[in-house]
Amino acid sequence: MPHYKTTDQIQIRIDKKTKEQAKKILDDLGLDMSVAVKMLFKQIIYTKNIPYEIRDANGFTLKQAQNLREAVKEAENSRKIFKSSKELIKDALS
Repeated sequence: MPHYKTTDQIQIRIDKKTKEQAKKILDDLGLDMSVAVKMLFKQIIYTKNIPYEIRDANGFTLKQAQNLREAVKEAENSRKIFKSSKELIKDALS
């Protein structure tokens, strides 16, 4: 008796612009959305994690964005004033 795989269907809601942008890239790669989603799910299973670094709109990882926010806050709270970029660099390197 042949073994048939059973499949389930999923539906997602996504804004039109995101869908169109992703579809264009996938088309260029020779993939359709269904195959891309299956690949994503398989990688989630294999890695037991999200298979890529999550980045913000500026390209920073979540950790990098947090570090940047902390550095900005520290700089805003700093009372140091530099007369030249050389002084700033010297302070930063010390």
